[in-house]
Amino acid sequence: MQGYAWRGLRECSRLAAEVWGDPAWAGQLRSLADKLKVRFRVDFWMPEHDFPALAVDGEGRQVDALASNAGHLLWAGILYPEDARAVALRLLRPDFFTGWGIRTLAEGQHNYHPLSYHNGSVWPHDTMLAAEGMASYGLRDQAATVARGLRDAAAYFGNTLPELFGGFSRQDFPVPVQYHHAGSPQAWAAAAGLSACRLAGEGTPRTGQQAGEKRDGGAAPAAEAAVVPGMGAARG
Repeated sequence: MQGYAWRGLRECSRLAAEVWGDPAWAGQLRSLADKLKVRFRVDFWMPEHDFPALAVDGEGRQVDALASNAGHLLWAGILYPEDARAVALRLLRPDFFTGWGIRTLAEGQHNYHPLSYHNGSVWPHDTMLAAEGMASYGLRDQAATVARGLRDAAAYFGNTLPELFGGFSRQDFPVPVQYHHAGSPQAWAAAAGLSACRLAGEGTPRTGQQAGEKRDGGAAPAAEAAVVPGMGAARG
């Protein structure tokens, strides 16, 4: 929320200066944004993790869960450049990045489950906000890595993307795993697919066979997402 508030202040400052002709108010809004950015760094940054806290409680204590919310801070632009790079690289580590997308909660965190709605699944729009943020900080190689993973995942969903899918590693599952109750089509996810194609550097969607790795014997996986037998979706 702090990232979105900061970006809102900055954008309103720009509107005040360029559209509404009110430079005094523009300056006030910029000042509020600058102060928020400093306070956010002091209150939320976790030096031991080189990563922002998920939240700060009423006593000022950091909630130290490692979550994909940090990717939204990249998109918002509230992070200082050195912090942005640290966050981008952290989101690309295997406990976050599955090869298909960025988990909402890093593997190994308390309450993590790859089929939890909020605690370990992959949300395409969430992943691509992080990728767009990486690109905005000049981290285009990192952004392209994330975008290509999600673009490849789309090939198994009929070149579209569902609301979310399982947070299983691409190394363990050569096709993305469906989340049974995911909305599809879904507006956020549809926009994420367009963003993924743009940042991946290739505008043409791929088929599942093109996106998939070869298995033993040279056969490519079927062009559809996997369902894990006997494993229901974990809400939360």
